[in-house]
Amino acid sequence: MASRKAPADSSLKIYLRLLSYVRPFIGWFAISMLGFVIFASTKPMMAAMLKYFVDGLTDPDAAVLQGVPLLDGMDLSFGVPLMLVAIAAWQGVGSYLGNYYIARVSMGLIDSLRRALFDNLLRLPNSYFDNTNSGHLVSRITYNVTMVTGAATDAIKTVVREGLTIVFLFAYLLWMNWKLTLVMVLILPLIGLMVQSASRKFRKQSRKIQATMGDVTHVASETIQGYRVVRSFGGEAYETKRFREASVDNMNKQLRMFKTSAVFTPSLQFVTFSAMSVLLGLVLLLRGDATAGDLVAYITAAGLLPKPIRQLSEVSSTIQKGLAGAESIFEQLDTPHERDDGKREISRVSGRIDFRNLSFAYPGAERKVLDDVNFTAEPGQMIALVGRSGSGKSTLANLIPRFYQHSEGEILLDGVSIADFSLRNLRRHIALVTQQVTLFNDTIANNIAYGDLAGAPREAIERAAEAAFAREFIDRLPQGFDTLVGENGVLLSGGQRQRLAIARALLKDAPILILDEATSALDTESERHIQAALDRVMEGRTTLVIAHRLSTIEKADMILVMDQGRIVERGTHAELLGLNGHYARLHAMQFEDV
Repeated sequence: MASRKAPADSSLKIYLRLLSYVRPFIGWFAISMLGFVIFASTKPMMAAMLKYFVDGLTDPDAAVLQGVPLLDGMDLSFGVPLMLVAIAAWQGVGSYLGNYYIARVSMGLIDSLRRALFDNLLRLPNSYFDNTNSGHLVSRITYNVTMVTGAATDAIKTVVREGLTIVFLFAYLLWMNWKLTLVMVLILPLIGLMVQSASRKFRKQSRKIQATMGDVTHVASETIQGYRVVRSFGGEAYETKRFREASVDNMNKQLRMFKTSAVFTPSLQFVTFSAMSVLLGLVLLLRGDATAGDLVAYITAAGLLPKPIRQLSEVSSTIQKGLAGAESIFEQLDTPHERDDGKREISRVSGRIDFRNLSFAYPGAERKVLDDVNFTAEPGQMIALVGRSGSGKSTLANLIPRFYQHSEGEILLDGVSIADFSLRNLRRHIALVTQQVTLFNDTIANNIAYGDLAGAPREAIERAAEAAFAREFIDRLPQGFDTLVGENGVLLSGGQRQRLAIARALLKDAPILILDEATSALDTESERHIQAALDRVMEGRTTLVIAHRLSTIEKADMILVMDQGRIVERGTHAELLGLNGHYARLHAMQFEDV
């Protein structure tokens, strides 16, 4: 019994949490609820109007309205038309207030959830992105949010409007003939069982639909981003097959949901109308001294019940889809943010970095990527990291700005553990240029002066571009610094993108510079220019250089040779060549390639 109750408790908890996002729009929500109360109250009024109309036809002598506010005692030939117009106007007011203001709540809720998800993305740790594909993250912000708002607003709209309609109609029916009305109540347990059974299926199917929608988004996103590789290697057929499989899988899951709904709705209608047929028979048998108008009003009110009951039962599908979406959204929102326990704020550091007995393994992995690393970078020194791919060079660089949290050993900045700095302050002291350059679909100037650098003067941006030897190609562009670079700089060459990234790092003017294969995408001439620029900008800065091209690090104050996460050699270029070890072999291999 407990296991059965747990999912219900969980669903209620998720739903209540979802409704908490409606709180900022409580005023609009209250107006919409008032509108639905007004709308629902007009249903029994329609049935009552028919009573007067039929009674007026069968008994002309009693053709006056009785007990109707503002129209009491009026002749039916005038009263009934006026009554109909008044009810229609009243219903229209309720419909407008209900539908318009619930739509405002819905749009506000979509905006709030999307912003919460996006803001959360900016604070998640790197490991989360390593283990979650981008398609599913985008799908949550686009598809899942709309499903969730359906549960929080559309479902409530239906529950309130149709629920109140049923309440008003039942109250009217009880007032007209309580004995007959009790017969209708007997079918409610059966309807409840049908709704509960369908709800479980809707929830399960909704989870699968959202997962397959994430797959569709993921495949499409990968193909768009890698379209050059797709075309270069003839991957069109493969990507077409991959997307078709994801799309067909999503379609099949959607069809199963529609099939469940298509079976459930007519089944419920059959049960409801079966009860209605019994009711009609009882009305004819037990009419007693009721007038024709009373019977017509009663049957009309009873006949209005199946529609709201059906709509109320179908809301289960909307709620279950929303709850399935809410689960994935809250799962992301509940993921712990990037750890930021540090409180220290320093305006500028000198740049001394100490690695003491540092070891590191990625979350969930047993093998250490770094094992007992020890070295010191003095302010203004250039430290180079070399070694085979997978030796831990980039991981070591990523630990300095705390993209990952180390658990063994220490990294000290000016004698203070980097864990004591706030993340924002720590990263202000570090300029990072990686092999994978990220540019935004904006102007060249805005890509150089990005984020905290956005307020930089135009002269400073131009100086940074010139120092990175980017000015010569920027001046040839149609709008110069105001030229749009396209998505991820697609309109620029690899070397041009790399130089903009270096210009961005130069503009930051941080005391620590990390160059992770920063010159890998440059041709020989550009590399020579960049190297000359870097020689100037590295003065007074602690620079950590990761390079496969050993020619770029011959002037390094210290070269660290890494292998399987350990530092196996250290020294200057000349010293390491003299050792005739790992570095000498790497150097010889590159020399042979040349």
